[in-house]
Amino acid sequence: MLQQLFNDMIKQDVKPFLSKHGFAKKSLNFLKSTENLIYMFNFQKSAGNAADNVMFYVNCGIYAAELAQIQSREILTAPKEAECHFRARIGEMVESAPDRFSITPETNMDDVSKTLLSGLEEVIHFYDTMTSARSIVDYYTSGPFLHLSEESFHLLLQSNDVVAAKHYWKTLQEKYGTEKRWTIFENKYRAIFHKYGVEFDKR
Repeated sequence: MLQQLFNDMIKQDVKPFLSKHGFAKKSLNFLKSTENLIYMFNFQKSAGNAADNVMFYVNCGIYAAELAQIQSREILTAPKEAECHFRARIGEMVESAPDRFSITPETNMDDVSKTLLSGLEEVIHFYDTMTSARSIVDYYTSGPFLHLSEESFHLLLQSNDVVAAKHYWKTLQEKYGTEKRWTIFENKYRAIFHKYGVEFDKR
């Protein structure tokens, strides 16, 4: 019965809302393609679901063909969430959204739906600011995050933005330089800089 409540919410609330914003449903994935990027929402049911508690996650993703090319991977038209270059749970992006949604016999489905749609809308506003592969790179370099670091260096150096590439390397070094694994990353980055004929200054 609770599973049916989840199915009904997807069908009656989520699908019409996301369709209005240009997303097409494929199983529990909703995809929107533009010239440069594919935006997605993935509804992932928890492995620990029971008759009296249906839990699910909302995964958000953005896929960039340009970054897939840098990774020497096949260009996809319907990527899975795990194949996206930007990835986050809705709870990481929206303060009012839980990391995991839960439906029990006591749950007010109107409240769940309202929280969910509000969160989806907030993420869509974020998606609107992400218009290219460079947007994704800028997001991760501003962290600075190690995620997509090699791809980011390739993209920055390909576009001859040496200043941004060196700044990113410096901020990564400040954040992660004391960790044992840093030498591994540093060697990879040096090789990328070398490929584009850019001097890699360790200082």
